Amino acid sequence: MEAAMGLMRRMPPRHSETTLSALLSLLPRHSSDLLSQVDLPLQVLSYVDSGKKFILCEYNRDADSYRSPWSNKYHPPLEDAPYPSSKLRQLEIEANDIFTVYCEQYYEGGISSVYMWEDDNEGFVACFLVKKDGSKTGQGRRGYLEEGTWDAIHVIEVGPEEEIIRYCLTSTIMLSLTTDDVSSGTFSLSGSIRRQMNMNLPVADGHLSNMGKMIEEMEGRLRNSLDQVYFGKTREMVCTLRPPSEVVQMRLPSS
Repeated sequence: MEAAMGLMRRMPPRHSETTLSALLSLLPRHSSDLLSQVDLPLQVLSYVDSGKKFILCEYNRDADSYRSPWSNKYHPPLEDAPYPSSKLRQLEIEANDIFTVYCEQYYEGGISSVYMWEDDNEGFVACFLVKKDGSKTGQGRRGYLEEGTWDAIHVIEVGPEEEIIRYCLTSTIMLSLTTDDVSSGTFSLSGSIRRQMNMNLPVADGHLSNMGKMIEEMEGRLRNSLDQVYFGKTREMVCTLRPPSEVVQMRLPSS
């Protein structure tokens, strides 16, 4: 199981579904563990009645149906499906409205969804999702990328209702991009990163405020890590293998 998870961490996100399918065939005894621990690129479904899109994931799925955060209905319809309590559903509605604004402010567009459900410890769990298609044909406003996808998954476990509540955040970012033009040539880069954060915060500030602060801080950390690990190392390798012309001229012996 440890080796399988190590392999999944090293595979590009675009190949994660194929890799997971192969591992499930090789390790059928660990299928439940693999399905619960492996994050796959997010999929999107358009709600037929309103035309609003929402994100599909394990957290809003029951059998082969997915619950919309906008209508609170399953698609396709499902009998005896689980739903959040009325109080939690109201919090879920507010979170979706706020996170839509957050998505527009930070991502310049994209699709967001928030799902909440009760847990067994008298608390609840919230899942905040963002999918941004940054390609020329998608939501990329600058037109630099032939293909580009950013998938953000933030799962927050909220403790029982007390004056000081413990929040446990697990965040995963999956990034994939491809360029294909005259200036940059054909270039592909993809990877994923996962981090955790625990905080004890006063309930008086409100759940949405507390969770929002944690997500904002975590996304800042993850963006910096991706910039240093993926883009920084890639830039270092490219400049080493193909140094800029001015560097080459400096290294040439003078005649």
